[in-house]
Amino acid sequence: MSKPKVGIQLYTLRDETEKDLLGTIRKVAEMGYEAVEFAGFYNTPAEQLKALLDELQLDAPSAHIGLNFNEPEKLAADLQVQIDYAKTLGLTYIVVPSAPLPEEPTEVDVHNLARILEQAGKQVTAAGLKFGYHNHAFEFKPVNGKPVIDHLLELVPAEYLIAEFDLGWVHYAGYTPAEYVQKYEGRVPLAHFKDFASGRSDTEVGKGSVDLKSVLDISEECGIRYCIVEQEQFANSSLESAKICLEFFRENGF
Repeated sequence: MSKPKVGIQLYTLRDETEKDLLGTIRKVAEMGYEAVEFAGFYNTPAEQLKALLDELQLDAPSAHIGLNFNEPEKLAADLQVQIDYAKTLGLTYIVVPSAPLPEEPTEVDVHNLARILEQAGKQVTAAGLKFGYHNHAFEFKPVNGKPVIDHLLELVPAEYLIAEFDLGWVHYAGYTPAEYVQKYEGRVPLAHFKDFASGRSDTEVGKGSVDLKSVLDISEECGIRYCIVEQEQFANSSLESAKICLEFFRENGF
């Protein structure tokens, strides 16, 4: 195995990407990031994006793409459009950023969600890509004494669902990020590095209370291929925060 590459979830720079997606990607490459994860394409032709990524020698392993939970009869057709785009762009992973669950989820709710995720995972896998799920804190609510996220990862076969653990939200939910990465070793090729200063207040990676260093230490042996920065709140600008986040990885030999 080799050390994971350091990337950034472009939702971090959404104030920039909504104005100039291509220009923002250039700035990310100039900073020294090795990869980007998409959160919307802003009607940009996939061929145009692919040409830019090739020019910059920038990896784009994944994109956050929501499923049409509101109209399940359209879910497969809508997902196919995204699959076709992803294949043209050269992505490897399609990741669901979130899913609807009630405040007090039941076993029925969990099984219904698992069924939908497996259905989508089979469709994505059949197209030659890989399918994943990105957690927040609510997926750690207990159902029959076990966090929802564990139910989902047990119910859906690994071939159809990888985990993109958001380490900040794992911590916020009261669990240890490194322990979850180890628990699902080999099933976490992507990991979101998010940090919290206090409560739900974001800060730059490495500046808050989340033990991210311990995940870096085991990242290679656990099969993490991309460490992906995500930040949602900023003291100054999103671009300045992105530079500071990258320093954390440089200081730790990445």
